[in-house]
Amino acid sequence: MKRLFGIAVVALALAAGGCASAANSTKDASASSDGVRYDAALHAKLPAPVRSRGEIRLLTAPSYAPMEQLAADGQTIIGFEPDLASALGSVLGIKVVMVPGDFDTSLDNISKGAYDGVLSSMNDTPEREKKADFLDYFQAGTSILVQRGNPRGITDLDDLCGQVVAVETGTVQDDLLRRSQRGCGGDKMVVKKFRSNVDAWLALRSGKAMAVLNDYPPAAYMAGDVKTRAYYQLASTVQYEPGLFGIALPKSNPQLRDAMRQALDRLIHSGAYNELLQRWNLIGGGLPASSVNAGT
Repeated sequence: MKRLFGIAVVALALAAGGCASAANSTKDASASSDGVRYDAALHAKLPAPVRSRGEIRLLTAPSYAPMEQLAADGQTIIGFEPDLASALGSVLGIKVVMVPGDFDTSLDNISKGAYDGVLSSMNDTPEREKKADFLDYFQAGTSILVQRGNPRGITDLDDLCGQVVAVETGTVQDDLLRRSQRGCGGDKMVVKKFRSNVDAWLALRSGKAMAVLNDYPPAAYMAGDVKTRAYYQLASTVQYEPGLFGIALPKSNPQLRDAMRQALDRLIHSGAYNELLQRWNLIGGGLPASSVNAGT
């Protein structure tokens, strides 16, 4: 009999789609190549230490295409979120540097002042809001990725009971699997946790796991990209527990949060944000306006 977990789901609505990477910015009033204009007033609202330093440093885990990944050179970070960072930098007139790091410890690192924030497809949740403020910029749910051909016939979370499932540690998918175990009775999942999604995907491809839980955009990307679609497919057209992605920023620095929020709203209202979504085939995950700490 199927075990029903009572997890909220929605039908698919979104389109699929190393080293520090610096987003170019300029302090003149002309439009950038993306049609984004520098705003001197918003630049002046940045915290003095940030303006003096001349850059905003954002930690990211670049293994989550099309959101963030390493380019062919193995150094440059590319994707929707690096492009968003670049556009924010253009509005604010400051360099935005994407620095690779561990997702699981990222919030602790910004609390210690090692970085100015985290831009890494991080879900805004009430638990995470205890450690940081979240500037929400995107929305997506969780999908199940399986081997091409789906040899175990997995179509929903119920089917994961008794299976080996891979996941990146510290993610909302990690938490979803933990809660879903309660519905498995004696037929528990074997959950293998990895520091990066690349390792989780490798476990699935090699047959060491039968499924991986990811946010929908990277799951759909892996199932559709010409380099990986021979190995992976989506288990179903369902997303679980849709939520907001946010830029995590220190609670001790509301000035930076507010300046970045105004820059994000400028991008949304100008149409530049929508152009970035279209560039990475993510239009279904766009938001009509920014929000702060709106995760549920």
